[in-house]
Amino acid sequence: MTKSSSMIAAILSPLVLVASCGSAASGDSGTTSSASFDGNFTIAEQGTFNEPWASAFVPGTQVLMITEKEGQIQGLNTETGEAITISGAPEVDYGGQGGLGDIAFLESEASAELDGRTIFLSWAEAGDGNTRGAVVGKGTLACSAATTCAVEGLNVIWRQRPKTSKRGHYSHRIIFSQDEQYMFVASGDRQELEPAQDTSNTLGTIVRLNLDGTPASGNPLAEEAGASDEIYSWGHRNILGMAYDAEGRLWDVEHGPGGGDELNLVAEGANYGWPTRSNGDHYNGDDIPDHTEDDGFAKPAIHWTPVIAPGDMIAYEGTMFGGMQGDFLIAGLQAQGLVRIAIDGDSASEVARYDMGNRIRSLTEGPDGALWVLEDGPEGRLLKLTPG
Repeated sequence: MTKSSSMIAAILSPLVLVASCGSAASGDSGTTSSASFDGNFTIAEQGTFNEPWASAFVPGTQVLMITEKEGQIQGLNTETGEAITISGAPEVDYGGQGGLGDIAFLESEASAELDGRTIFLSWAEAGDGNTRGAVVGKGTLACSAATTCAVEGLNVIWRQRPKTSKRGHYSHRIIFSQDEQYMFVASGDRQELEPAQDTSNTLGTIVRLNLDGTPASGNPLAEEAGASDEIYSWGHRNILGMAYDAEGRLWDVEHGPGGGDELNLVAEGANYGWPTRSNGDHYNGDDIPDHTEDDGFAKPAIHWTPVIAPGDMIAYEGTMFGGMQGDFLIAGLQAQGLVRIAIDGDSASEVARYDMGNRIRSLTEGPDGALWVLEDGPEGRLLKLTPG
C-alpha cells in the first residue's frame, strides 16, 4: 500500500512496542490520568506515504493532513478511514532535503467543517541560477465534498534570504504564538555556516512575522542599521522542531554537525552561537570550540553526542499517557524512535527513549491524546500509538 490508497485500509492488528529508557522516569507532570505511562505502546498502522515530512490535524476535526516531500498533500479522516484528495499543492524544488515542508492551521478557526480554513505551507522554492530557498505560503482550503479538497489562493508571504545553491538545512518549521498574533518560522543556515552570525540575512535564524508574512512590530533588531527586522533569534543551524512549554515559552530542537544536537529555550534577541560555538565537530573532524560560560552565546539546555537527529517536536498536552502531560516528544531520525524530555524551569532533561525501530520523521497529537507518528522514507508508515 502506498500514498492515499493505503489510507483506506482497515487498522492492522495492534503490535506492542516496549520502551527503552534513557534515564529515570520523570514522574507526574500534571496529568489527570490515573495511571503513569509504563513505556508500552499499542501500535496500529494506518497506511504508508511517500517521503512524508509533516502532519497536522485540522482543528475541530478528526482529519489528519500530511505533506510528502515531492510535493503532495494527503488527507485522512482518522474516524472513518477515508482518504481525502487534496489538490493545489505548490510546485517545489525537490532534491536533497528540499521539497514540500510544514503544514499548519489556526486553532481559532476550529470547526467541524474543512471548507474555508486558512492553510499555511512551507516548501523549497527554486530561484535564479540553480539556487533555492525556503518559503511560506498562505491559502484557503476549499472542499467540494467530504473527500475532495483543494488549496486555493496560495500566495508566498515570506521568503528565506538569500537563496543558495545548497540543498539542505531549510528548516522551515512553522508555529504560531499562542494568541495567534504572530507566526514563527525556523530558517536554517542552508549549510552555509557563517551567515548564521550575519544578521543582515535570515539564514540560521528564527523569524517572527505577522500572519500576513510581514515583520512583527518590536522585533529585536528592527532599529539596528543593516539588520533584518524579521529576526527574533539567530546563530541557529538546522531547526526541525519548535514547541511551547507549560509556561508558554518557545523551545527549539536542532541538528548539530558531527555531534552537538541541541534543545534550546528560545529567547528574543538571543544568539545561539552557530557556527562559532557548538558541542559537536565538523564532519571532517575539525574542531569547533564548545560552548563556555563566558562565550557570550545562549547555551543549549541539552546537547546530544551521539546525535538523535531530530525530525520534529511536540509538547504533549493530552491525558491518555499518564505522567507525560507537559513533556516534549522529539521524533528521532538517528535515534529511530521518540525522545521524551521533561522541562523544569530553564532546565531540561531526557527521561526516556521509545525505540520504534525506524527513522521517525514527524509526530502529532490527535484530538483524543493518541500519538500519530510518521516514519521517514519512500514508504513511511503512519502509526497510531496508544498505551499498551
